[in-house]
Amino acid sequence: MLLLVILVIFIAAAGCIIRAILGPTSSDRVVAVDSLSSLMIAALVILGVHYEAVIFLDVALIYALLAFIGTLAISKYLEGKDVGM
Repeated sequence: MLLLVILVIFIAAAGCIIRAILGPTSSDRVVAVDSLSSLMIAALVILGVHYEAVIFLDVALIYALLAFIGTLAISKYLEGKDVGM
């Protein structure tokens, strides 16, 4: 079962990487990278549950927070507004 889930995440990640490379606009690239980070967070959570290791969940939480802040900063930059940091 774990192999099937990892395979689905890998296929979805490959689609995100293709969209990030071929995306016609920078907004498409930002959405693709954000989706890729969400898939990696899901993979970390699945591995944490499978191996019963809390460290994977901690890393996933911190990664989710940093990915969210990064996406907001890039979105504001592309919009042309000051990031405010």
